[in-house]
Amino acid sequence: MQISKYKAKTISDAISMVKNELGQDAIILSSRKIKEGANGHLFEISAISSGADIINNSSGQYEDVKSELMNIKEMIYILNHSEGITDRLIMKPETLSIYAKLLRNGFNEHYARAFLEKGGAFSNGSSNNLKKIRTETIKAITEIIGIYKPFENTNGVQTVTAMIGTTGVGKTTTIAKLAAQLVLKSKKKVGLISVDSYRIGAIEQLKTYANILGIPCFPAFNRKDLIAAIKRLKNMDVVIIDTAGQSQYDEKRIEELKNIMTEDLKIHSHLLLNAATSEEEMNKTAINFSPLKFKSYIFTKLDESEKYGSIINQLMKKQLPISYLTTGQNVPDDIEEASKNKIAKLLLNKN
Repeated sequence: MQISKYKAKTISDAISMVKNELGQDAIILSSRKIKEGANGHLFEISAISSGADIINNSSGQYEDVKSELMNIKEMIYILNHSEGITDRLIMKPETLSIYAKLLRNGFNEHYARAFLEKGGAFSNGSSNNLKKIRTETIKAITEIIGIYKPFENTNGVQTVTAMIGTTGVGKTTTIAKLAAQLVLKSKKKVGLISVDSYRIGAIEQLKTYANILGIPCFPAFNRKDLIAAIKRLKNMDVVIIDTAGQSQYDEKRIEELKNIMTEDLKIHSHLLLNAATSEEEMNKTAINFSPLKFKSYIFTKLDESEKYGSIINQLMKKQLPISYLTTGQNVPDDIEEASKNKIAKLLLNKN
């Protein structure tokens, strides 16, 4: 195995030298910042070609870590998707590999670094225990994930819940999935209410699902109607309210909904967020819907997203529990209760 070293004034220039000579699949063994004569500080990268055999190297120095080492493509990705990499990250290419995977999965770069810090990535000797770093980093991520089960342990008290969110996020379909599971699997008595007076055919769509399940469904166009509908469903175990989809910027309509679903009605709202939504828009949605005091997040359309770091980004900004994840349009199958293990798998499966 021949190790080549490349020195340049910037990390970008050093990476370009490696790429030009060894190709974009070259593997970085180490990177550091050094002081060299009148040239001042330089960056030095040690690398080998992707075909080099490092697993069976007699010194054992790189045994069992080939899959963990960073290649040039990952380093270039980091440089293009990060505001800059700190000296501590530059000194640990193994840690950079994990960092790159988090960025590729949509993690905010600042949060990615914070989780690596908690995972022990920057402690002395950490490069010798990469599996532990990965495990501890995932553990740090899952520790911030709270799980909420809105329909469990109700002690016989009726649960009245509402699905809120932007247009097209999947509220009505999610309600149909939940109602079907509660009726068919949990054997609960369920009633539905629609307060969506804006979308043409909204109540008809909800009634179609209700008719299939053989459960009651009522419209409510104002607070008085809503109170009456809830009273008509007083014998139900669960009442689920479908709300009108609206722009997160339409403060007037959000206020209207708040005035209909007043606090005295004890309605537990849950905010639906499209997993493919940008970090900025997702957070704005959560902020602008906050007057409705929602209890949990429901992340929808995971099947339409290739990245799931946005889920963690949102929890870092406004930490509330997650109740459900939806993965498609099929009723009632494409929904499941959120769990830390499920979310961890989503994060780990992104290469």
